Amino acid sequence: MVFGKISLITGLAWLLIAIFISMVGGAISGMIIAGKEIGYLFSAMLGGLFAPAGVIPAIILGLFILSFLGR
Repeated sequence: MVFGKISLITGLAWLLIAIFISMVGGAISGMIIAGKEIGYLFSAMLGGLFAPAGVIPAIILGLFILSFLGR
C-alpha cells in the first residue's frame, strides 16, 4: 500500500512542508485564541513559534513508520 520508498530528500521535503503548514496554523490559532488579550501580532508570533514543537516529532515518527511499512 506504500508506493515507492521514502528517500532522505523526500523525507526532508515533507518535514519542511509540515513545519510551514503548522507554523501558519499555529499563527492563525494564536490570533483566534489570544489575539484580544495580548495583541494579534504577538499571539501570531507565539503560535507560529510553538506549533511546530508538537508537529515535528509526529511527522518524524510518521515518516519512520511509513519507511518501515514500505520494506
